[in-house]
Amino acid sequence: MDDAPPYLTGVEVWNRINGYPKITENGAPRIDGYGEWHNWTKKSIFWDLPYWKDNLLRHNLDFMHIEKNFFDNIFNTVMNVVGKTKDNEKARMDIALYCRRKDLELKRHTNGNMYKPKANYTLSADQTKEVCHWVKALRMPDGYSSNLSRCVDVNRGKLIGMKSHDCHVFMECLLPIAFSSLPSHVLNPITEISHFFRDLCSTTLNKDDLAKMEENIPLILCKMERIFPPSFFDSMEHLPIHLPYEARLSGPVHYRWMYPFER
Repeated sequence: MDDAPPYLTGVEVWNRINGYPKITENGAPRIDGYGEWHNWTKKSIFWDLPYWKDNLLRHNLDFMHIEKNFFDNIFNTVMNVVGKTKDNEKARMDIALYCRRKDLELKRHTNGNMYKPKANYTLSADQTKEVCHWVKALRMPDGYSSNLSRCVDVNRGKLIGMKSHDCHVFMECLLPIAFSSLPSHVLNPITEISHFFRDLCSTTLNKDDLAKMEENIPLILCKMERIFPPSFFDSMEHLPIHLPYEARLSGPVHYRWMYPFER
């Protein structure tokens, strides 16, 4: 397995893209080596700022949206929400093409129709209703979160209208409890990713803890790759790898996330 590519300093990036056309320029030819050893096409106008190459963190990843999208993927897939789950028929076709999981491949009925076998990372219809009833009966401390019971649709077995902060609370506090009926090899990585986001939200961050989180998050994602289908892993599932590094540079996420501006 190849090592992860090193983080480039601002000066190293500048040396690579200096002389490239600006993003505001039209009709520039494709740069030699594109798709082979680099993915640069144009140069951002931010590089016109004299201090830009000296910034340690030039682009900040928003913790709020990453956590919400990660939660949506996990919750909708485990709850098998129609139209939102990442475990659909096309995903099962990918499994047959790229993975060695015969038990998850599409099967054929005696009448010739294809069907999707139940996966061990999804809940049954009765279990999804139990989760919905549990959430509907939850009572939170005043000001801790919004009224989650208003988001529950028991008949369809899903949660609707959840705000970003609702997803934040559910991801870090309720997810391992809600999915406790899953097999342990499925529940454990979900619990670990829940704890990862919760630890990263601490008001005080320790450098040694961040270094440990930076080591652990690739392993957690690898465990999840052994469970969920390939379609589960889009760019949002990759971005948590960079969050501990950014926290080491810029401090707690509370000063950089979007909650103050979007709530």
